[in-house]
Amino acid sequence: MAKIENGRQPVDTRSIRTISSSHIDDESSLGSDSEINGFTSERQTDKYGFIGGAQQYSEASAQDVPPEVLRQREVKWLDMLNHWDKWMIKRFDKVRLRCQKGVPPALRGRAWLYLSGGKVKKEQNQGKFQELDSQPGDPKWLDVIEKDLHRQFPFHEMFVSRGGHGQQDLFRVLKAYTLYRPEEGYCQAQAPIAAVLLMHMPAEDAFWGLVQICEKYLPGYYSPGLEAIQLDGEILFALLRRVSPLAFRHLEKHKIDPILYMTEWFMCAFSRTLPWASVLRVWDMFLCDGVKIIFRVGLVLLKCMLGTREKLKACQGQYETMELLRAIVPRYMQEGYLVREILEVPVTARDVEREHHTQLKRWKKNRGELNFKPPPRMHGARLIMLAEPPRRQDLQQNPTIVLEVPQPTPQLKKGKEEKKSMKKKSMKKSQPILEIPNPYPLPNNPPPPPSDPPAPPPVRDETPETVPQTETDSPHQQQAPPTDLPPAKESPLQRSTQSLSSTEQDTYL
Repeated sequence: MAKIENGRQPVDTRSIRTISSSHIDDESSLGSDSEINGFTSERQTDKYGFIGGAQQYSEASAQDVPPEVLRQREVKWLDMLNHWDKWMIKRFDKVRLRCQKGVPPALRGRAWLYLSGGKVKKEQNQGKFQELDSQPGDPKWLDVIEKDLHRQFPFHEMFVSRGGHGQQDLFRVLKAYTLYRPEEGYCQAQAPIAAVLLMHMPAEDAFWGLVQICEKYLPGYYSPGLEAIQLDGEILFALLRRVSPLAFRHLEKHKIDPILYMTEWFMCAFSRTLPWASVLRVWDMFLCDGVKIIFRVGLVLLKCMLGTREKLKACQGQYETMELLRAIVPRYMQEGYLVREILEVPVTARDVEREHHTQLKRWKKNRGELNFKPPPRMHGARLIMLAEPPRRQDLQQNPTIVLEVPQPTPQLKKGKEEKKSMKKKSMKKSQPILEIPNPYPLPNNPPPPPSDPPAPPPVRDETPETVPQTETDSPHQQQAPPTDLPPAKESPLQRSTQSLSSTEQDTYL
């Protein structure tokens, strides 16, 4: 039996899923959500914020990009985001290629919001989220949402605490959606979608991202009856016949309905299935190219697990097949391998739409009309933007965190002015004093160097650019060198000549 220290078991003997929230949640003085649940520095988080679990980062499941490559990609993405409409209309193929390479982590939240059209939706509905957030909500949905909060990524630092900041924002986003679309209400699969968005953006941005995914990318998935997901299951099964005939025949032989294995895959956009590094890469491509990426991931996993006769020998029946699909081999979900296989699957958006039309006709023939008719599906970010053209101000990157800089007090201004004046004085003092040679040297003075002839005596009708009379008095009136006199105004030409002569004298000295 494990030893109990200070009333708590050691960290390695505890499970995050079984933490009691009776007295731990009351410790509001602790800082982070992980500390509230008793996880302090003893529990290490990975670079994605996971404390443990199957989705935690490992070198075997992820590919690390060199820092210098990452900086170059960030510069390119910043340029794209600053001119988003031009890139999406004229150079969308380049945007797609950069999404396939992976969005830089520092810009992923902003890029997802732009790709999904959530940025435009947010700007065109200013204050809508605040209005929905302030409303109490429908009690029947609030109870269900509260029960699901602790089930969303319980191994992630943001959601590990009951009543923590992450769960509070998740509740706000899901409640706001039930008010925004009361005819749909709340579906449990929406919670992980909203949670993934909250890991990368504020609550308001996550809400509009959820709206776009539910209405444009996966319309009808979360409506009552789940007819849209059943229809897409038939589409997946039909596409599997072309991609992997062996896997198709095996599933057809054992009468394994697609709804049995692909529901969580599609409704959660693989956010609860893949390692986290792979989830992020799939979402980068999904928000750029639409639902065809979700179909490709499902086809890759089915082909890898059931695509050869040797693999089918281990699953002779329905139960064994389902267990195999629930425990996918980790190397097939590894980031580099999975992304490479996704890009090689020959399934386009046109293929999905063609098969959708075929399966919809078959559905109506066998089951009648759909009870819930979702809006048409948009295949990718470009079509979403063309369907709702943005204004230029809608795409401006507004800061999400605004700091108020206090205005300096008059004393500070005075002190700054004094510093500036002192600095100017010191600069004047540091300048070398120009020595003006005497045009009428005394007999005891040595003659000037031959390269520096004396200045000619002034002429009365000379132009204003000549030396003033105070500097050219007669030798009888001049008893001392003129260096004690205050400096007079000089022309630029004379000043340049005098500075030249002074430097030459310095060289001789």
